[in-house]
Amino acid sequence: MEVTARKTDSANVSVEARIAKSDIDKKVEKIAKDAAKQMKIDGFRPGKAPVSVVKKRLGERLVQDAEAEALREVLNTASKELELDADKIIGEPAVTKFDRGDEEIEVELKLSLRPEFEIEGVEELVPEVKTPRVTKKEVEERIKELAEAQAPFESIEEDRGLEEGDMAVFDFEGFLDGEPFEGGKAENFELRIGSNQFIPGFEEQMKGMKKGESRRIKVTFPEDYGSKNLAGKEVEFEIRLHDIKAKQPVEIDDELAKKLLPGDENATLEKLEKEVKEQIRSEKLSKIYNEELKPKLVEALVEKFTFDLPESVVEQEIEMALRNKVQQMSEEELEELRNDEQKVKELRESLREDAAKSVRATFIVDALARKEGVDVSEQEMMQTIYYEAMSMGQDPQQTFEYYRKQNLLPAIKMAMIEDRLLTKLLNDKNEKSKEETKEKEEV
Repeated sequence: MEVTARKTDSANVSVEARIAKSDIDKKVEKIAKDAAKQMKIDGFRPGKAPVSVVKKRLGERLVQDAEAEALREVLNTASKELELDADKIIGEPAVTKFDRGDEEIEVELKLSLRPEFEIEGVEELVPEVKTPRVTKKEVEERIKELAEAQAPFESIEEDRGLEEGDMAVFDFEGFLDGEPFEGGKAENFELRIGSNQFIPGFEEQMKGMKKGESRRIKVTFPEDYGSKNLAGKEVEFEIRLHDIKAKQPVEIDDELAKKLLPGDENATLEKLEKEVKEQIRSEKLSKIYNEELKPKLVEALVEKFTFDLPESVVEQEIEMALRNKVQQMSEEELEELRNDEQKVKELRESLREDAAKSVRATFIVDALARKEGVDVSEQEMMQTIYYEAMSMGQDPQQTFEYYRKQNLLPAIKMAMIEDRLLTKLLNDKNEKSKEETKEKEEV
């Protein structure tokens, strides 16, 4: 076996090898002998089957195993020759050539290495964080919203029709082609008008109804409705309204503060105002972080730290970007790509620069996160996936399994680490700015 390995740059290795056909034959013989000791074949005692019978039984699999073993030896030889540690190699080697000849196999491998670079001078790249201003009006409006959320619904005494925002208490029964359908009936059901909880048009047609009134309405189920026998169908509902409840006003005072600040026996409206002010400030700061400062910081990091990138990782990023691009294309655009290989190549190359930036950012974030001690546990990642799935009405376990099968969990974890790292860097800068401001004021 002849092996030649060289580093094309600090992140990529090219390996060329010639594997003698006789070496493969020897490996096939050895693998067959080892298999014979374990196999049970009818007509022979366990482990006593002739090698020739084993070869006939396993056939091409023996050659495939022998070639795989030879490739591992090529990789080990190349690693020793270039003194590569196993943890420096990223992913699986890419076999770019495997030509079987009469006497030998010509092999070419590409290895990707984890980039090595010094991660210094990051603090000076972190943008200044200006504390957002919160107005008195914003605080008052937020407390008003919180008060309205606490307001109870009570039956109205006045003789009026059902209005937007009211809580309707009613019976209903649904009919498809004149016949009641399963799940279309309820008694004393409570529905807030304007919540869009029911089929489009249902709540709108209830407006104006008075207590004790009955009404028959027509609605059409959405095409994507869960029940196939109702999807896209027009149905009728018989409705009888029993009661109308309206929200009662809530006093904005210390008693409200005690409800909104549970556990604080000394809660006052003044304390609530301070808490709400800080909450709004935190929300504004989070928005500034996510929409402005984090992208700005990532861009600055990518510009500062330049290093060789593993080609295979960049190609994977390009492939993923290409798939996303294709999914957004019209059928005409897709047809044009199918008929023009050059256009596909041009599209791939147009994505290369952004893909390289994305890969560089990932390695920088990884190195910086390890330096700053920032990590995300498997439990935290799972909790985040479950929470987001539930908030979108999806099955959490099914969502997690989908991500796992699609091999998306590492990317999700890295995204969470990046978010946590950038937040930490910005928070540290923010706290330092506050301390410096305080020291200047004291002087």
